[in-house]
Amino acid sequence: MNALRNRVQLIGRMGDNADVRKLESGKALARFSMATNEVYYNSKGEKVEETTWHNVVAWGKLAETIEKYTHKGSEIAIQGKLVNRSYESKEGEKKYITEIHAAEVLLMGSKAAAVG
Repeated sequence: MNALRNRVQLIGRMGDNADVRKLESGKALARFSMATNEVYYNSKGEKVEETTWHNVVAWGKLAETIEKYTHKGSEIAIQGKLVNRSYESKEGEKKYITEIHAAEVLLMGSKAAAVG
């Protein structure tokens, strides 16, 4: 059951091209937003579509692959874990953020490939 702890799996579309940076260590870091959609019918029988946005982070070879093979609108599946962190803004306010740290990515397009 330990494999089920803090595990996230999503299928959605990238909200923009990934922001990929090379760190001083030479390791690549990719950040991007991902949208997932849910469709259901409300009590009046009306179709309702809800979009949820997720912040995703990928490291190393996975980040490089995301940079090379994806773009805004790409459909992808990710598996990873939730990470909560906080930081202080330039104005001195404490900000909180929840991110998904990707461990695996499946490219869902016509040239689909599993990465991870």
